[in-house]
Amino acid sequence: MNMSSTTRSATADARDVLGRFATGVTVVTAAAPAGPAGFTCQSFTSLSLDPLLVSLAPARTSRTWPLIRAAGTFCVNVLAEDQRTVSDAFAGSTADRFGSVDWSPGPRGVPLLADACAWFVCELLTEYEGGDHTIAVARVRDFRAGTGDPLVFHHGRYRGLA
Repeated sequence: MNMSSTTRSATADARDVLGRFATGVTVVTAAAPAGPAGFTCQSFTSLSLDPLLVSLAPARTSRTWPLIRAAGTFCVNVLAEDQRTVSDAFAGSTADRFGSVDWSPGPRGVPLLADACAWFVCELLTEYEGGDHTIAVARVRDFRAGTGDPLVFHHGRYRGLA
């Protein structure tokens, strides 16, 4: 398929094929001036162990990423397999995403979501253009592992580990 002439159908086909790659589900949170901000993000990965770096890719259309970018420090909360409703709450356009979830202030004031199976407190280093997304690189400043298995997203559905 010639991707230089991507059509609506080709985009749907690409989404379907890319959806065959299972990803973890995270919620990126920050302490913004008007209150906590956050969004669901599946495009998260480790980048380097020395120094400890991660990357994530928020959509360029995100209204929440500019708030988190401005904060400079944020938390990547790795959701546990029983946190599907948390993922949905932060994926929507609801103004008060934090109203229906348990959270507490963590290191550097970032919101930590209760019962996440891991979290990483990060400091934004740089961003790169990535088509319809922004590729953000961040230095990990603190991290912790919780318990339980992660929430997985595959082929348009939430799943647990087999």
